Amino acid sequence: MRVIVGITGASGVIYGIRLIEELNKNNIETHVIISDVACDIIEYETSYTIDYIKEISSYTYNENDLFAIINSGSFKVDATVIIPCSMKTLSAIANGYGDNAITRACDVTLKERRTLIISPRETPLRTIHLENMTNLSREGAIILPAMPGFYHKPESIEEQVDFIIGKILDILDINNNLFTKWKQ
Repeated sequence: MRVIVGITGASGVIYGIRLIEELNKNNIETHVIISDVACDIIEYETSYTIDYIKEISSYTYNENDLFAIINSGSFKVDATVIIPCSMKTLSAIANGYGDNAITRACDVTLKERRTLIISPRETPLRTIHLENMTNLSREGAIILPAMPGFYHKPESIEEQVDFIIGKILDILDINNNLFTKWKQ
């Protein structure tokens, strides 16, 4: 399996890092793009380093590299996940504005009818944010906001983060035990 992961300049970069860790644990080939702003947020919000993320990623790309292999439809991937997804990136993807490697990879994913998961991290949402999400959903993207559930009774921030990562892995059909599934 081959997955592109984009980490953009929104709060919640820990979601992207945890996803890469879990994909790595499952021997999934990862192609990771970290926006310049996300690099600053990683430093501000976490104790992780860019070097660590590069170390656990199969391949990494500069967000301004429009010649990267991930920007071609002939490069087969199983899915692209943008987590967290800033509203700027969401707008660019929804409106076909592929001006960097993240938005271009998403554009290719949509045009090739492959799995695109967008995990927006913003609150509250403006109408235009919702409309952009609706437009992407109409094109087949899966909108999976970073909204952790609480029915599994999380006791830490890590468990709340893992809930979202588990949901993404479920969509990718990757077995995981990151959260207790709903039971009646």
